[in-house]
Amino acid sequence: MKKFFLFLFSLSFLISTANPKEIEPNKTTSNSSYWQQHVDYKMDITMDVNNYRYNGTQQLVYTNNSPDVLNRVYYHLYFNAFQPGSEMDIRSQNIADPDGRVGDRISKLTPEEIGYLKVTSLKQNGIILNYDVVGTVLEVQLNEPIQPGEKVTFDMVFNGQVPVQIRRSGRNNAEGVALSMTQWYPKLAEYDFEGWHADPYIGREFHGVWGDFDVTINIDKNYTIGGSGYLQNPNEIGHGYETGEVNQPKGDMLSWHFLAPKVHDFTWAADPEFIHDTMQVPDGPMLHFLYKKNLEAEYLENWKQLQPKTVELMNYFSENIGMYPYKQYSVIQGGDGGMEYAMCTLITGKRKLGSLIGVTAHELAHAWFQFLLATNELKHYWMDEGFTSYISDYAMDAVMGTNEDNPTTNAYRGYLYLATSGKEQPLTTQADRFEYNQAYGISAYSKGEVFMAQLGYVIGEDNLKATIKKYFNDFAFKHPTPNDFIRTAEKITDFELDWYLIDFAQTTNTIDYGVKAVSDKTIMLERIGLMPMPLDLTVTYTDGTTEDYYIPLRMMRGKKPTTATTISNWAWAYPTYTFEASKTIKSVQIDPKEWMADVNKENNKFEKQD
Repeated sequence: MKKFFLFLFSLSFLISTANPKEIEPNKTTSNSSYWQQHVDYKMDITMDVNNYRYNGTQQLVYTNNSPDVLNRVYYHLYFNAFQPGSEMDIRSQNIADPDGRVGDRISKLTPEEIGYLKVTSLKQNGIILNYDVVGTVLEVQLNEPIQPGEKVTFDMVFNGQVPVQIRRSGRNNAEGVALSMTQWYPKLAEYDFEGWHADPYIGREFHGVWGDFDVTINIDKNYTIGGSGYLQNPNEIGHGYETGEVNQPKGDMLSWHFLAPKVHDFTWAADPEFIHDTMQVPDGPMLHFLYKKNLEAEYLENWKQLQPKTVELMNYFSENIGMYPYKQYSVIQGGDGGMEYAMCTLITGKRKLGSLIGVTAHELAHAWFQFLLATNELKHYWMDEGFTSYISDYAMDAVMGTNEDNPTTNAYRGYLYLATSGKEQPLTTQADRFEYNQAYGISAYSKGEVFMAQLGYVIGEDNLKATIKKYFNDFAFKHPTPNDFIRTAEKITDFELDWYLIDFAQTTNTIDYGVKAVSDKTIMLERIGLMPMPLDLTVTYTDGTTEDYYIPLRMMRGKKPTTATTISNWAWAYPTYTFEASKTIKSVQIDPKEWMADVNKENNKFEKQD
């Protein structure tokens, strides 16, 4: 009985309640005609923890805020990817460098080990609909078109089987977590100004429709759940934290009822061995930590030390991006590495302390750059992963006290390797279309981070900080595109910056500037690569003094704030640029701080030989 009491006491999970109206999308946009669709989900599922199968009902109220008449809708059935012969399976076996977590594992799953989502009934406003299952997509032909401004109700009965954990979702992961329930329900596809996004689940990440989620999970009473949303019925499931009383569950099941306002996904994880800790962020959300009690002592201690660091990280992101708007965030042991979801992350837990804090920093940053600034991760993955990597590297530098001159150095190193490897594809490549997994990873994380860091070099660090804050303020709870971000930077600076977006994100043009010739006081520079840039350079004179110079880029139509000597601008079409320094020259260094992603730094420096 004592063990049972302690278990119930540990269920002090997500006791906050929230009115969804407290979290409203910011109405400011760069386009007065902006619109987005809206969904409200009400789901009730019952999980059998013995065979990992579940039955569910879903009522979905869909609001067509578009100006278009919709004749069809699409749902994602993500778990169907974990079946032999699926697109994920075949692609993994044919790509040049398969993800080691996947390999050929899907092809070897038995019928009891596969994942699936099966829809057994679907109605539109009470009328039965016809539909086809095409891999991981449900294609639905509507009985009546959905008119602009109209709300319709879809009622669905479905069932699923949780696959053996291979990628992100699944049961019994490598660390023994029973259920990592991500992308587990039939999820309505996004429709926006570009049309439907009913992409198959092949390997990359996701896109979703904003809405409110009302989810009830019925599960074995010995399991503890963590995830998205706010728990509505702590007393009913046996939580006695507030009253000092412990209620016995009725039967062998507990019903966990969650509300998640203004999110575009709902995730949960469950295990009978979860420890549950909480820590309050001052003037911020309650943090929840769920991890297995049978971890080795070293890892258990790391999870304890992680908690105050997560408070610091939450404060850093709220201060440097914008305030986190929800009342909770959960860090949960599960999955196969680290992956962000609404109000939570799943991370593997057997890590050294630095790694545990680092993966938490990255996934927590996604709460801003993905779950609040919800870019389409199949089209603009680099805005998600790259911007997240940028801000989390700076956050880690701050909370760990490393005080690096450039916390993004590793990202530059990764990008420069890719840019000279012959494997690079432009950042406009659809995420599943990369020839190499490695090229996708470096593009999304490293090149995306360099895009942000190097923009600070172009426009000035203070302007970049202001851009990030305005971008969040204007586009939180929306689905911004690359143009939205670069236009935000233009509004902050009054510069013209479309060249930067085009060359760095839409081509594989590279930056390569060199010192071509130096004579007495005369310096000739050359542009070798196709991508234009403004230039910083330092000149050391024969008398031992130095002078910093700044050469604006003509097409930028402005110059960043700088204390350097500003000289005439350089037009991109001119391959060389010559100017006179003020004294006799000993050496010249282009980009002395190495904030520019120049692919050949060997020609960036000239030094006169004695």
